[in-house]
Amino acid sequence: MPRVPDDPALSPYTGWTRAHWAELAERLLLSARPFASPGHARVSFPGRAGGYGADVDGLEGFARTFLAAGFRVAGEGGDDPLGLMEWYAEGLATGTDPASPERWVRLDEHGQAKVEAASIALVLHLTRPWLWDRLDDGVRERVIAYLAPAVGGEYPPINWVWFQIVVEQFLASVGGPYEPGDIEAGLALTDGFARENGWYADGAERSYDHYAGWALQFYPLLWTEMAAGEPAADERRPVYLRRLERYLHDAVRLVGADGSPLLQGRSLTYRFAAAVPFWLGARYDLDTPSPGLLRRAASGIARHFADRGAPDGKGLLSLGWHGPWRPIAQSYSGPGSPYWAAKGLFGLTLPAGHPVWTAVEEPLPVERDDYQVVVPSPGWLVSGTRADGVVRVVNHGTDHSHPGSDLADSPLYARLGYSTATSPVLAGPYAGQPLDQSVTLLDAGGEPSHRTGFDTLLAQSLPTGTAAGASRWRAHWVKPDSCGPDHGSGRSGRVRLGPWLHVLSLVRGPWEVRLVRVGAPDDQVEEAGGRLRVGGWPLPSDIPHAGTAARAGADPVAGETAVVVNERVWSCVFGGASLDVGGVTSADDASPLAPWTVVPWRATSGPARAEVWHEAVLHLGAGEPAERPAVTWAPSGVRVVWPDGAVDDFDVSRLLR
Repeated sequence: MPRVPDDPALSPYTGWTRAHWAELAERLLLSARPFASPGHARVSFPGRAGGYGADVDGLEGFARTFLAAGFRVAGEGGDDPLGLMEWYAEGLATGTDPASPERWVRLDEHGQAKVEAASIALVLHLTRPWLWDRLDDGVRERVIAYLAPAVGGEYPPINWVWFQIVVEQFLASVGGPYEPGDIEAGLALTDGFARENGWYADGAERSYDHYAGWALQFYPLLWTEMAAGEPAADERRPVYLRRLERYLHDAVRLVGADGSPLLQGRSLTYRFAAAVPFWLGARYDLDTPSPGLLRRAASGIARHFADRGAPDGKGLLSLGWHGPWRPIAQSYSGPGSPYWAAKGLFGLTLPAGHPVWTAVEEPLPVERDDYQVVVPSPGWLVSGTRADGVVRVVNHGTDHSHPGSDLADSPLYARLGYSTATSPVLAGPYAGQPLDQSVTLLDAGGEPSHRTGFDTLLAQSLPTGTAAGASRWRAHWVKPDSCGPDHGSGRSGRVRLGPWLHVLSLVRGPWEVRLVRVGAPDDQVEEAGGRLRVGGWPLPSDIPHAGTAARAGADPVAGETAVVVNERVWSCVFGGASLDVGGVTSADDASPLAPWTVVPWRATSGPARAEVWHEAVLHLGAGEPAERPAVTWAPSGVRVVWPDGAVDDFDVSRLLR
């Protein structure tokens, strides 16, 4: 397909217009057709089968591309020159035919069918005049029968509950079976997911990730459309809208100037699905953020991937981030899974005359100013810097678990830092043995401790605007069980308990002052631990030991600085007097961003002293830092003088009470 020309007047930051989004949707849809079964019921993309098998993969391929088709036609008021509705109508007829060799996996045969059924139901709702109303009676009856096992079905108490609600609400709208009690119970459960400032947790655990936007904001408001006029929907709609509006004020601050979403949390292979909440804000005409800012965020995300190989030259989405990189997938991911990215095309449901398409793009927060923002629910200290366009998150509240647990750390959730310019180490030995963005005690064999199950102590802005966060946990070592599915959370296993660790982060611009206190051994300690290690930002690199990293080498060396650089940013760890050795560790094929991931770190040369504060200063930003924060101590606590002249005094004793 010919490339749509950029429009720098309407879209001065991305160049993208509605025509670019339409082209992206049509490219994905037309490129998928060669992989469809004869009756269009299954779309089986190339590649190794997913963990749930080829039958589920084919259903995913249908249902997830169906989202793109439905959004495209709905936004055109039924205009359908590609014959999308006719093509998918044939798939509906074939997939719901029990006698067809292409029949779909039923909802009572495999749980994943419950996920895909929600996409099917949602698109049937959005395109009802042009698809559902034109199906013959027999096909409609078969679709109802296919969806009916959702009624009374068991759904995990996470975002999946919305799949049951959406399917049953659609069934109710077309005269099918449904159980009001299922919907009422599901709504009550999801009310419990709501957190401060419009955020949602994905269930009872501290699970904060992109699902907060592309699922937990998305389905509630679409359900209120489906159930419009019913008291439960009409009462909840303004509540959902208030939550979305407040959430978006944080969400726009999590997008990098290059359009990269935050590389944190599971299911990252859904890529530009991260644009969903911005389109929601436009669809429901929120007062803020403005339409031009919402489109800037959404188009920036999509273009970030489109310019970097997703979709690829054949128009296909692989399991990966930019290009193919299978380790990013969870065990439930198959070759059709990445097409949940089609949710990011939701903006196409809005017609060409909508303000989100006609407003001039406005800059992202990170393109306007430097900022530090505290997001209390996930316990994040968010820092954006205009000079490099990077957004960083220092994490003292998210671990995909709950306080007091003793799992191994998930690199997707339990690291101390995430950014739009780096990826946590996700593959190889350091994925399971925390190195990057970590504070660990090393046992006699050099194995690092874990932090999952920590207590959040603090997440607040100081009077100067500096963001402060703190957490404490009992260091523990885990020999993980070798079996079990990978849904992004940490592994359980044989645990050895160590001493308590307290960590305080003071964040300003590209800097974090990180203070660490090792507790004295108590009667629960099975492993006292030895050296204390502080790992810095993991930098993507085309070569090991990028730039000045070669000075440090892989082995511990004396001095106060460990540094790595790439063409965009510097990652540095400056150690205080007690963190007297350091180094740089290179991990091969450990993240989707580059062939190598290079991590600077500082450590104590011997066993860490207990009940004293150890200090490190971490940096991620453009250019070699000319001046770093100065840290001094007094009986009342710590004083930090920042390079911009701001001064913060913090009483560390308040963290020990």
